[in-house]
Amino acid sequence: MDKVYPSVSEAVADIQDGSSIAVGGFGLAGIPWILIDALLEQGASRLTVVSNNCGVDGAGLGLLLEARRIERVIASYVGENKEFARQYLAGELHVELTPQGTLAERLRAGGAGIGAFYTPTGVGTQVAEGGLPTRYHTDGSIARASEPKEVRDFQGRPMVLEESIVTDVALVRAAVADRHGNVVFHASARNFNPAAAMAGRLTIVEAEEVVEAGEIPPDAVHLPGVFVQRIVQLTPEEAARKRIEKRTTRVTSDETKEA
Repeated sequence: MDKVYPSVSEAVADIQDGSSIAVGGFGLAGIPWILIDALLEQGASRLTVVSNNCGVDGAGLGLLLEARRIERVIASYVGENKEFARQYLAGELHVELTPQGTLAERLRAGGAGIGAFYTPTGVGTQVAEGGLPTRYHTDGSIARASEPKEVRDFQGRPMVLEESIVTDVALVRAAVADRHGNVVFHASARNFNPAAAMAGRLTIVEAEEVVEAGEIPPDAVHLPGVFVQRIVQLTPEEAARKRIEKRTTRVTSDETKEA
């Protein structure tokens, strides 16, 4: 029952080329910084990554993109990653864009053993009707586009069929985990982490703090240990590594007077 691994490198050592990987986080909030670095060093390539977005230039999943280790991305938006946009538009990357809430539910449904579900989100758009570019030719023309999806009426409302997502591996970041894999996330860092963790056949958690089994009150558990196979305890320095994607501040009254 003790799922704690001695090192992050050992935790990711058996991830294979061509693996599909669900990654938690939103922008840079709650992303598994240390596991991504370890995967970069480990060398697995031709990866399919499922995440809300693909990091930013020079950080997070952006590092794997820059190293050309990702060949397919399923995400809700490109974000502020210029290399992601460049690879997509240059025909170097297969990209499946899906509505944010739909993506979260596809991951959660996969973890819950639900094969597919109907949702009104995307009806009347290329999400349902097909034609959304998933890959471009180098000249900018569309090499591949999404296929139409089934649409049915439920209670007088059209809904589109979306397939769930199950991945080979999931990488997530937690505030606290016990040795049995029960996990607590901190504030907004919870975001996509629980859904990503549920979707992985092998789920690896980097935790800022690891406690003994029973120290987390049952009602405080955000993710049950049944969804977690491996845990890595971060050092204080690793736990403190939390880059801010976009810092916004306001001028204080003292600064205004000086100006």
